[in-house]
Amino acid sequence: MQNLLVIGIIGLFAQFIDGTLGMGYGVFSSSWLIAAGLYPAIASATVHTAEVFTTLVSGGSHLFFGNVKKEWLLPLVIPGVISGVAGAYFLTSIPGATIKPYIAGFLLILGILVLYRSISRKIPPPTTDSAKTNSSPPRPISRLKLLLLGFTAAFLDAVGGGGWGPIATPGLILSGNTEPRKVVGTVNLAEFFITIAISITFIVTLGWENFEWDLVIALLIGGIIAAPIAAYLCKRMPTKLLGILIGLVLIGLNLRTILTLLL
Repeated sequence: MQNLLVIGIIGLFAQFIDGTLGMGYGVFSSSWLIAAGLYPAIASATVHTAEVFTTLVSGGSHLFFGNVKKEWLLPLVIPGVISGVAGAYFLTSIPGATIKPYIAGFLLILGILVLYRSISRKIPPPTTDSAKTNSSPPRPISRLKLLLLGFTAAFLDAVGGGGWGPIATPGLILSGNTEPRKVVGTVNLAEFFITIAISITFIVTLGWENFEWDLVIALLIGGIIAAPIAAYLCKRMPTKLLGILIGLVLIGLNLRTILTLLL
């Protein structure tokens, strides 16, 4: 019971970060589960099954608060579902002990990415009415770029147990002149459909009986509690320090996993 409580707190903290930063739930949760000894396929399956429920609440909350750019959804979701299924199948076809250090390395890189994105995060200056009048219209993101971003992010998300947010969120922010809250909300809602596809694939390939259902329930309860709060605070909370801390935690966890496997 004590261990499940810890997992629930991890799920709550992970979803709070994900809902405000647009990244972190899968990477953070998977890093802890792999560090605790789970094979990557089981860790990814556990996290994605819990995420079906947390992303539903989180995405719905962002939609309610007006944080979603609806025209981006289909170009992200359709290729994401296809590559997410392929990534989950690929992960389950490789022995867990063989791929574990590589997944830890991938998660370490994502931790560095989160840290970098948080450190380089800049607060935009206040915009006056005259500046709004003279400013150029937002530069749209091409449909091809959305398709490629959704495909890449979903595949790496399925293989690494996380990666959709750390790849999709910076990719969208860097690709167009769009409010960060719209990026975060869109990424969270699109992730709901990606996680359903990945979870079904894991259930078919791993078998229902091989899931760690107690961990799934603990993660999703913590995540569901945090999801609406995080969506509400998305456009109000200063997240730079929080992002730096989560990046450092991810780097530390996965360095420990790699060193433990190598030494």
